[in-house]
Amino acid sequence: MSMTDPIADLLTRIRNAQLARKSEVNVAASRLKQAVVKVLKDEGYVADFRIDADGGKSTMTIALKYYDGRPVIDRLERVSRPGLRIYRGKDELPKVLGGMGTVIVSTPKGVMTDKQARAIGQGGEVLCIVA
Repeated sequence: MSMTDPIADLLTRIRNAQLARKSEVNVAASRLKQAVVKVLKDEGYVADFRIDADGGKSTMTIALKYYDGRPVIDRLERVSRPGLRIYRGKDELPKVLGGMGTVIVSTPKGVMTDKQARAIGQGGEVLCIVA
C-alpha cells in the first residue's frame, strides 16, 4: 500500500512521539521530509536529525526537543494536502501567533519559513504550521 501524504505522516509521527515522551522518532527519509526537518531544526523545534542509509532504503532519525518536561512543539498541523493544495503569494503567506510561530513553505527556491520567503519575495505551497 502506498502512502498518499508522506508529509502528514511525518508530522503525525512527530506529534505521537512527543505525546509518548520519546527522545527520538524514526521515519522513512526523502528529500522533501529532510528539508522540512531541517527547517524545524534551524528554527529550534527539534534537537537534531540524521539520515541512516540501510541498503536501498534510508531512514531519518529525529531527536525531539523538550523544555521543562513539555514538548517544544505545541502545534504541528498540515495545511496543504494532496487533495487540496494551498498556494499563497509572498503578501498572502499566513502568520502564526502574530509572527511567533512558523509556517513552512515550499518555494521555487527551496523549503523555507514564511519569514525567509517574504524576505526573498517568493510565495509557494504552504506545507504546515508549527507553533
